[in-house]
Amino acid sequence: METGKHNITLYCEGTPNPLKISIALEELRLKYNVRPVSLFKHEQKEQWYLDINPNGRIPAITDTDENGQQLKIWESGAILQYLVDRYDGDHRISYPRGTKEYWEMTSWLFWQVSGLGPMQGQANHFEMSAPGEHPYALKRYVNETRRLYRTMDNSLAKNPSRYLVGDRLTIADIAIWPWATAYKYSGLSQLDEFPHVKAWMYRLLARPGFEKGRNVPSPHIYLQLNELPDEEIKRIGRERSGWVLEAMERDAE
Repeated sequence: METGKHNITLYCEGTPNPLKISIALEELRLKYNVRPVSLFKHEQKEQWYLDINPNGRIPAITDTDENGQQLKIWESGAILQYLVDRYDGDHRISYPRGTKEYWEMTSWLFWQVSGLGPMQGQANHFEMSAPGEHPYALKRYVNETRRLYRTMDNSLAKNPSRYLVGDRLTIADIAIWPWATAYKYSGLSQLDEFPHVKAWMYRLLARPGFEKGRNVPSPHIYLQLNELPDEEIKRIGRERSGWVLEAMERDAE
């Protein structure tokens, strides 16, 4: 993370989707500004931010194109694709467009944004934030999250590089990693049944880009949360449930 005048500004909070972007920026060694967006103050619904992302969610970035025009890019998958299309000419975290590996990488990226993220997010909601008991919803979303982790575990086991695609880290790994670190916050008590995912998670943690990127804009909390007893994690989730319900009411207006 840099301070000062740079073209790229990342609008974020320390939750899984924005962490994808800060990690990718660090892995690409790009300079960027950070503008934290306070979810608890509902800053993402203020007009200044809606002018950047009309969907009122994080993350988003702004950048400047070759003609000096401001670009506003939102949705984490779109931002990752933009960053590698524009800034990863050496393919540090991607593959050349049109190659077999490129399409495998893209498939895993969409697997995360359309599968793992939404399923794990719903598991998190019903496990930690929703008032009352919801056994059917928990069974549905936690079991689907477990199935998705199993899919990933099987693929990692088959690749000698122990990355998801080919012989290198890509935006597919980057997109999944912040969600994988939040496994216990989403109803999975441990990762031992997915040994290849567990090894992959800690191996990526050793990379300087991940270490720096995961702590933007504030210290990363999810690995520490995984060490807490289940009841303590649920207590933390329940403390945030009022904000979740308030946000739901705002969105319904």
